[in-house]
Amino acid sequence: MAAAEKLTPTGGSPIQFFDLKAQQASIRGALEERWTTILDHGRYIGGPEVDECEQKLCEFTGAADAVVVGSGTQALVMPLIALGYGHGDAVFIPGFTYNATANAVLLAGATPVLVDIDPATFNVDAADLERKIEKVKGSRNLRARAIMPVDLYGLPADYKAIQAVADTHNLRIVADAAQAFGGRQDGKWIGTLAEISATSFYPTKTLGGYGDGGAILVRDKEVGDLLRSIRWHGTGDNRKESIRVGINGRCDSIQCAVVSEKLGIFEDERQRRIASAKIYDERLEGKVEGQIGAAGDESAYGLYTVRVPERDAIRAALQEKGVPTAIYYDTPIHQMPAFEQFSPPGGLPECERASKEVLSLPMHPYLAEDQVHRVCDALLGALQR
Repeated sequence: MAAAEKLTPTGGSPIQFFDLKAQQASIRGALEERWTTILDHGRYIGGPEVDECEQKLCEFTGAADAVVVGSGTQALVMPLIALGYGHGDAVFIPGFTYNATANAVLLAGATPVLVDIDPATFNVDAADLERKIEKVKGSRNLRARAIMPVDLYGLPADYKAIQAVADTHNLRIVADAAQAFGGRQDGKWIGTLAEISATSFYPTKTLGGYGDGGAILVRDKEVGDLLRSIRWHGTGDNRKESIRVGINGRCDSIQCAVVSEKLGIFEDERQRRIASAKIYDERLEGKVEGQIGAAGDESAYGLYTVRVPERDAIRAALQEKGVPTAIYYDTPIHQMPAFEQFSPPGGLPECERASKEVLSLPMHPYLAEDQVHRVCDALLGALQR
């Protein structure tokens, strides 16, 4: 069955920006059985569901190892701890991302260096990344250590270009793939495109739990073992003493059970997202600017985002038509009070422009074809006012 054929009409039912209830209905019976099993064995933390989830994540992505953790933020902080980064170490991140990316660097004790984005992809601009690295290398206060690209909205960052920059300057890559599980680049799944990748199981993510959670996907099994120690306060096998600095990064057995169950329907859901995105692409081509990846890029469509002029007015017009929208993000990192001290001279022009123009349209696996067309009709009508 073609992806587009997976969409079915709904007879004008309300459009949801995210629809977790429809997904839950399809797997509720299986989840209740899993929860009963957890109640029976009583291992609410560190139960067999944790190992199962990690194994399934590896099987899906091809990663050498997967370490499930308590949140997507922990999945970003823990690799920086594992790599030994801290005071005086610079980690390069895009200035257009969720605040967790910057917070993770600071929580590890390192310094975020903000990089502008490519206007087509909304992801790190490799040319500006090179410039920012050269500037740091000329500084006495910071050491260039790592790059943390973000796969924004589900689209993989330009890992070929980023890896080339990293190799030139001997930097490590820790990818923020919180929105992008299920995306691919040149046939390889996100989770294997960088040596270390962090993803989130927040409920509205492409692979979400029913609470907080996340995972770290790695190419090196030894790194996975190190992360497991850090996950449990840096303890060794007996968990009685810390052999390194660590945190409470554990993920509950219940969340792992949910994620494992959702992995069973994930490919079908992925195809449904692709089908909706195809309609959006075809209907909106030439009318609005969308997120454009390179050849070989496959978005996970965690969000479907376009640029629109007079965004607030357009958003209000869509709301009048019963079409929910969201803005990710209306403030770039360097303009947030917590991070303005890291604002580079001259700011980040493309991040600032994007923050004024981006608008995310409904995107989830349970959108029906007529609903996607209704969104397009409403948006095109608003643009013609």
